[in-house]
Amino acid sequence: MKKLFFSLLLLVASFLNADAQKYCIIDSKYILEKVPDYTIAQTQLDALSKNWQSEVDSKMKDVDRMYKSYQAERAMLNEDMRKKREDEIMAKEKSAKDLQKQYFGYEGDLFKKRQELVKPVQDKVYNAVQKMAVARGYDLVLDKAGGVTMFYADPKLDRSDEVLKSLGISK
Repeated sequence: MKKLFFSLLLLVASFLNADAQKYCIIDSKYILEKVPDYTIAQTQLDALSKNWQSEVDSKMKDVDRMYKSYQAERAMLNEDMRKKREDEIMAKEKSAKDLQKQYFGYEGDLFKKRQELVKPVQDKVYNAVQKMAVARGYDLVLDKAGGVTMFYADPKLDRSDEVLKSLGISK
């Protein structure tokens, strides 16, 4: 009987504790897809990306043509001519890869353009969610887009300093 009472008490306490913290779930992908500015920005990014990819593909095709031509003529070329052609092919390939990196690499042109076009829209959505969370008293807002992640948390719930203190580390 004591076990049953204790279990029931524990269950009620957990429900009371869970009720004390309010949370909600949002789908940021769904929200962003409904924001016209985001759709326009995404369309612009897709067009830029397509154009830049075509340019890179064209340069890589040139490299491929040069290599096939070199392979066909290789037997007729002397050592100096072979070396010169190989260097030209490698330089052209390096140029194409550098262009690809410039456009699509980490912090490349596409990344910068995305920051310019999409980040303001994402910030606007984030601020709207934060205002809603504060106005409605939510402690946590979870985002289900791309797996469940925390989108907003009331700073008073952060217990990081307590964990550091238990580890013997001061701020």
